[in-house]
Amino acid sequence: MDNYAIAENFSLLSKLMDIHGDNSFKAKSYASAAFTIDKLPAPLSELPAEKIFAIRGIGDAIGKKIIEQFETGQLSLLNEYLEKTPPGIIEMLGIKGIGPKKISTIWKELEIESLGELLYACNENRLTLYKGFGEKTQKNIKEAIEFYFNSLGSYLYQQMETFVATAENTFKTSFAEKQFAVTGEFKRQLEIINTAEWVTTLSTDQLKDFFITNEFAVVAEAGDYISFKGKENVTLGFYTTSLDLFQKKLFETSCSEEFLSSWQTQAKWDNNKSYADEAEIFASVNSHPIPSFQREKAGTIALAKAGKLADVIQPTDIKGIIHSHSNWSDGVNTLEQMANAAITQGLEYLVISDHSKTAFYANGLNEERIRAQHQQIDELNAKLAPFKIFKSIESDILNDGNLDYSKEVLGSFDIVIASVHSNLKMNEEKAMMRLMNAIENPFTSILGHMTGRLLLSRNGYPVDHKRIIDACADNNVVIELNAHPRRLDIDWRWIDLALEKNVLISIDPDAHSVDGYSDCKYGVLVAQKAGLTKERNLSSFSLAQFEKFVQLQKLKKPG
Repeated sequence: MDNYAIAENFSLLSKLMDIHGDNSFKAKSYASAAFTIDKLPAPLSELPAEKIFAIRGIGDAIGKKIIEQFETGQLSLLNEYLEKTPPGIIEMLGIKGIGPKKISTIWKELEIESLGELLYACNENRLTLYKGFGEKTQKNIKEAIEFYFNSLGSYLYQQMETFVATAENTFKTSFAEKQFAVTGEFKRQLEIINTAEWVTTLSTDQLKDFFITNEFAVVAEAGDYISFKGKENVTLGFYTTSLDLFQKKLFETSCSEEFLSSWQTQAKWDNNKSYADEAEIFASVNSHPIPSFQREKAGTIALAKAGKLADVIQPTDIKGIIHSHSNWSDGVNTLEQMANAAITQGLEYLVISDHSKTAFYANGLNEERIRAQHQQIDELNAKLAPFKIFKSIESDILNDGNLDYSKEVLGSFDIVIASVHSNLKMNEEKAMMRLMNAIENPFTSILGHMTGRLLLSRNGYPVDHKRIIDACADNNVVIELNAHPRRLDIDWRWIDLALEKNVLISIDPDAHSVDGYSDCKYGVLVAQKAGLTKERNLSSFSLAQFEKFVQLQKLKKPG
């Protein structure tokens, strides 16, 4: 325990006391002691106890805590605060521009406990609703968190798109006579990318020369595989092979382990056979082609051989924006701006679903504001026809599973999206009670972001996916695939079961600005992995089909 370590402990203790709103005088005294100790010219460990107590700004109480650290290597009071503080809150202290007072507001008033949740709140423009958080502060916090996340090594698919494209161009320019093809997690369209990988005809030595010259370090090397990491903190992996075996290696590295193992058993794989392209690989075992994004489950192989793989949904199949927020709640744009942006993109309708009144942090709509918004929607629909704005709400699922409006108010909406936004730290029993009650509510049309997860930030509350899917089937409730690249919730791995139960999926951007419409693409990419077709996706319905869906929803409502 040198001076620096002791000063750090006191500094952290001071900040945690401020975050918890505890004795401000003591918090300041620990902060002052940290500053004093950090500036001392001599090591505290070389001083007798009486001299430590005599240092200006130390005193008896803090002096005893210094001795405690020498004797035990720990500060017990600090440990007590660490035990009662969520790890994500402590992690926030490392983000530039967020001090203890702001963290206290973020934690206690916004109920945010991780950096991922905080970044999402910045993207939703929520921080500006609280004292001390202006637009500039929110922007600075967002940029600081993004910088921090980019230093961790795992990335969202969306974050890697530009990086992979730029790397591809660099390889083609630098090695015009060699072959490169992206493979692995990115080619399979996984939602999280740990390593960006390529198959190449370059040798390991050639790769080393290129990357080490460009200030990359070797991360791993084994057989025909080598990986590097540079200042961007992205791991790049390369499978080296001959031109004759290039297509075979590309196929092998663009499959999950489960899929590849089953394929090798069924295909009687010849390790030395050369293939001209993937089409020849599939033809060799009398199978229809299986896209790389569907090479996950072993069962897909039998479907392909039987010609039963459906034509999956494409980004161009999205016909309307469902689940969007305007500046009536926490969105950036006006209703008219959002409608015009949808029209410009060739979409047929917009479902505006601002936050409900319980979401006070998001400027949720009370009953009076709902009536005013509906009046504006009527006026815009008259002006923008045949384009149509549908009246919706993202209604909070309360602690008991009820929605936060009366039946009369819920009945005034075309569509009700029911979502959990608060008290997310639930066990499965509590989560299922809330979700099942909401699903069984006759006013619920769509179950929003089922688990509340934020990729790379929050796992979400535990749920029984099978029970939820069965309940949605029984109550004619659509399950949202929230297309925000940090959510992608429902997990695509459960979509095939929903389709089997005849439950509709709805790929929704959860847009808080017109720019958010583009997130539909990321929902489509993961939906493709599950074999979702446009016919089974609500947001692919034409305006006429969607209006019919709304009418059927109204038949569910009591009275």
